[in-house]
Amino acid sequence: MSQLPVKNFNDSKIVAGIDLGSTRIKVVIYDGSSYAVGMRDASLDPEGTALSLLSEVCNRAGLSRSPEHIATTGYGRHCLKTSSLIFTEIATHARGAFYLVPGCRFVVDVGGQDAKAIRLSSEGWVEDFIMNDKCAAGTGRFLSAMAQVLDIPVERLGACATGSEPHRINAMCTVFAESEVIGLIHQGVPRNSIIAGLHASIARRTASMASPLHPCLPVAFTGGVSQNEDIARRLSDELGLPVTVPRDAVYAGAIGAALLAWEDLINPQ
Repeated sequence: MSQLPVKNFNDSKIVAGIDLGSTRIKVVIYDGSSYAVGMRDASLDPEGTALSLLSEVCNRAGLSRSPEHIATTGYGRHCLKTSSLIFTEIATHARGAFYLVPGCRFVVDVGGQDAKAIRLSSEGWVEDFIMNDKCAAGTGRFLSAMAQVLDIPVERLGACATGSEPHRINAMCTVFAESEVIGLIHQGVPRNSIIAGLHASIARRTASMASPLHPCLPVAFTGGVSQNEDIARRLSDELGLPVTVPRDAVYAGAIGAALLAWEDLINPQ
């Protein structure tokens, strides 16, 4: 868990944002100026995992109890019976990205099972968006499957591909891509080139999804896949624009949920 900055949180006025994603559950607690975060793998008991993680984050932050004002988002946002507020992924990722990259006008988020592009106004309001949640191609789940085939930890894929010439990958469906990657390995194609080819395909697919919204600066790249530095670089090349990967980019949705919960606490409707 990380905390920005290190401080004692005030039990009397604190909120939580919980992003119940398809592969990870993220928790953020926020007191109006600082936040603390935590993350665990998703489970068959999303509510239990989320509440346990919330308790852990609060304990590490020195809180005597968990906040009562909780906002949820993500695939499992309806699973938490104790949540005060429920927000869509578009609303929370936009809010979180605008907080992490002040003034950003465009958000590309690639998570465990979906990808989304969001165009923002100068004030951070959602102007338009595109979301691909029908196919996991090019998402974190796709990368994890390829890493398993290549026998490389998924967190090392970026470093392995950096500086390598990509070998073209034609399939983006996970099942067909696995078969193609296995065939390339048997042909003696270097693993680094295969990985670079996978990254290049993901970058092209993501940029193609975002292009109808006419990306503009500043661009924030969030979600778990943003932690792959090679994909971030190739996405920048495909967009023709520099992309910013902020600290705590993987927590953008949970941060956005916490910020929206705070606004509701301070200015209840």
